[in-house]
Amino acid sequence: MDLHDHGLASDLEMMRQQAFERRQVLRWLLAGAATLPLMSCGGGSDAGGTAASGGVTGTSGGAGSVTIPTAGACTVIPEETGGPYPADGTNTNGGSIINVLNQTGVVRSDIRASFNGATGVAAGVPLTINLQLLNASGGCASLAGYAVYLWHCDRDGLYSLYSSGVTAQNYLRGVQETDSTGNLAFTTIFPGCYAGRMPHVHFEVYPSLAKAASAVNRIKTSQFTFPMATLNEAYAASGYTASVRNLAQISYAADNVFADGTSLQMATVTGNATDGYVVTLTVAVNG
Repeated sequence: MDLHDHGLASDLEMMRQQAFERRQVLRWLLAGAATLPLMSCGGGSDAGGTAASGGVTGTSGGAGSVTIPTAGACTVIPEETGGPYPADGTNTNGGSIINVLNQTGVVRSDIRASFNGATGVAAGVPLTINLQLLNASGGCASLAGYAVYLWHCDRDGLYSLYSSGVTAQNYLRGVQETDSTGNLAFTTIFPGCYAGRMPHVHFEVYPSLAKAASAVNRIKTSQFTFPMATLNEAYAASGYTASVRNLAQISYAADNVFADGTSLQMATVTGNATDGYVVTLTVAVNG
């Protein structure tokens, strides 16, 4: 497999959410306040560091569904490690640089299948990931024309291009550009739980699709996770037996990424293990 193909430039040519409980605002409303001042970005955490996450309203349920941002306060999602399996050109495996960002076909919404000559397809419970990017330093406005590179393990806890048995595959990796409302969507499978980590999805944010061709241009690297109830339900499905065992031996509090809190990195989930899940998360960055 050629890891140095025409890449993103060729593709360009070819082509939590977490509601903020506004207790103070409700008090103003109930008191009959004549005006309601807009909240500006900044100061978006309570004393315990909980996010005032964006005042995002709207519906989500399928790929590409749109949320409607409102003026408000939002907190930048924490910077996290990209881990040992980013495949963004920043590390090597077997002595070779691993980079999907320069491969033809990496810009795609359905990341279940391998691409650019590889033929494997990741099996598992269907999952749609809806992300919305907000500008924390610009009134929490939506960020149109930005890009996200997203990757995660398969249901066996293996990472394509790195893990034994799947080094010839590059599935569960892809790049998408945000639309005019800052939204994008990926179609994938529910990731498994491997020993020592809570289930999670990695992503990098780029200021444009063109700049997503090189990891040096990334402006944010982070991860998100799923509610425990969803994890327990998803892992009851066929193929996730090892995840049940591994999940029982870890917790958010013991996880090396989420131990300091999950308020900004906990996805909202709808659906079920039979029909599939839809997860939604608003991601605030300094645009």
